[in-house]
Amino acid sequence: MVALSGSHTIGQARCLTFRDRIYSNGTDIDASFSTTRRRRCPAQNGNGDANLAPLELVTPNSFDNNYFRNLIQKKGLLQSDQVLFSGGSTDTIVKEYSKSPKTFRYDFASAMVKMGDIEPLIGSAGVIRKFCNFIN
Repeated sequence: MVALSGSHTIGQARCLTFRDRIYSNGTDIDASFSTTRRRRCPAQNGNGDANLAPLELVTPNSFDNNYFRNLIQKKGLLQSDQVLFSGGSTDTIVKEYSKSPKTFRYDFASAMVKMGDIEPLIGSAGVIRKFCNFIN
């Protein structure tokens, strides 16, 4: 999952999805990063919700390992990203990927192949959820 999360090296997120993180004043986010992100994401809900921000500031249009370097610097835009480097079991993987783009690319490709081999449940064996985070 850590390798697959590296796909966030490209793409954008809506203000609505990261507002709480950049206004939390938590210890797991770089203060200057927070300030930069607040420029396009107002604190008030409903105001600027659809404003977009790149998931990764350094090279937002390149598939590289800067995403992992940012996590080490507490510059993960989404909380679900930053948790990968927060004193837990995935810290060593994040550090490895931040140092070795080759290892990241190899592991990412392998994980994508594995994910592509997952066969979906069909018919009565599976359920299509109306909302991903709730069982129907």
